[in-house]
Amino acid sequence: MERIPILRMGETLLVTIQVDMQDQTALALQEDLAERIAKTGASGVMIDISALEIVDSFVGRMLASISGIARILSATTVVVGMQPAVAITLVELGLSLEGVKTALDVERGMALLRRTREESSFVS
Repeated sequence: MERIPILRMGETLLVTIQVDMQDQTALALQEDLAERIAKTGASGVMIDISALEIVDSFVGRMLASISGIARILSATTVVVGMQPAVAITLVELGLSLEGVKTALDVERGMALLRRTREESSFVS
């Protein structure tokens, strides 16, 4: 089974999905990310899906699930690079990805995570 690499950039874990996500790969990613967030104390997770041309309902639910798990572990998830066809498909499937923040690209995603960190430091 293929594993998706998880890179650490400061307080952020970066996941770049370069392969079509099979169900087992998505489940392994969910587990791996939860473990890495807990181990590193990362406050942000960025998932780059720009290479994906198709996202089915299972993968869509997994992205929402990963975001929920990260939130419970005090990390914010941002999905970046979503292609228009993928966004249309998710809406047609009725998946709003509730709780998942999105940005057009990695640069905007990092800025969103930075703003989120700054806002949460004011609340703390």
